[in-house]
Amino acid sequence: MDFHKELDARGLNCPLPILKAKKALAEMISGQVLRVLATDPGSVRDFQAFAKQTGNELLSYSEDNNELTFYMKRK
Repeated sequence: MDFHKELDARGLNCPLPILKAKKALAEMISGQVLRVLATDPGSVRDFQAFAKQTGNELLSYSEDNNELTFYMKRK
């Protein structure tokens, strides 16, 4: 999937991946896609809730070798 910006939040625990993603999305324009790399298993639930609360769209997420990849679209 194409993305405009990448955030490496691997090794960070809740709530840091969400806080860093929120900051990164604020610097982007509407429609751009942010890719977030994370290792905190709680991030899946956090990103789903974050998308509902903020209106940013969680396009997809996947897990590979305990590493999570999220694609979020700026509202």
